[in-house]
Amino acid sequence: MPASLQDRLVVAISSRALFDFEDENRVFEAADDRAYMQLQQQRLDQPAPPGVAFSLVRKLLAFNAGGTPRVEVVILSRNDPMSGLRVFRSAAHYGLGIERGVFTRGRPPWRYLRPLRAHLFLSAHDGDVPPALAAGTPAARVFPHGARASDAHPDELRIAFDGDAVLFSDEAEQVFQREGLPAFQRHEQAKAATPLPPGPFKPLLDALHRLRAEPGPMRIRTALVTARGAPAHERAVRTLMDWQVEVDEALFLGGLPKGDFLREFEPDFFFDDQTGHVQGALSHVPAGHVAAGVANA
Repeated sequence: MPASLQDRLVVAISSRALFDFEDENRVFEAADDRAYMQLQQQRLDQPAPPGVAFSLVRKLLAFNAGGTPRVEVVILSRNDPMSGLRVFRSAAHYGLGIERGVFTRGRPPWRYLRPLRAHLFLSAHDGDVPPALAAGTPAARVFPHGARASDAHPDELRIAFDGDAVLFSDEAEQVFQREGLPAFQRHEQAKAATPLPPGPFKPLLDALHRLRAEPGPMRIRTALVTARGAPAHERAVRTLMDWQVEVDEALFLGGLPKGDFLREFEPDFFFDDQTGHVQGALSHVPAGHVAAGVANA
């Protein structure tokens, strides 16, 4: 029988999101890919330092403990195949069970998300994220210089999501952008019993919901961290209830900055569609920009 990734949570990740290749990347940007390849070859036996999404990947792969494959992590990278050797050796050095990779030498790799049936794509290259989202894969741009995740919860995967244009569609955000906060509040209060349409990251939330139902040593804790406040909170909660999907915490901040609250939640990753919220989070936690919705039009 051929190999299959069916029934697994599949995460595709670029090499710069998983490992800290910023020194090497500066060589690539200053010269050409030949100099970059030569440097990677010189450092082939030197494990790359952990990158901004390292904690997320390590905890996801820990769900495979016990021999039952529940999570698949695939390197999906603009690196060349030779540089990919160092990526795999670095993964082996840290005990990361990664066996699949796609290396495209500068070409956009997002087209391979469809055959992978990926539930998440993380890339440090901003040009790869919008087409991945347009193709239906939850995707975010990561920022290699952002804060690393806390080590305080080794047996718990923690992920925080924004609501509108991330878990939910941007239907309500369009009203806010067009007519302002009072109109947004009235719109959401009038539609409190009407579930919001799904946003680009609902497939990932669904996959995490299925994963948390499986027995094992790892736990999952999720949080909705949204600028919504009462009375707009009710539609968000009712939407999750209609989807029959749980989140463990809901932070309705009414426009307060999210960074300090995320610092206390200590996620392994936070996803938001607004660059201001992402920038405010980066000094506290790993964060990714979801280039979706009217705010990114």
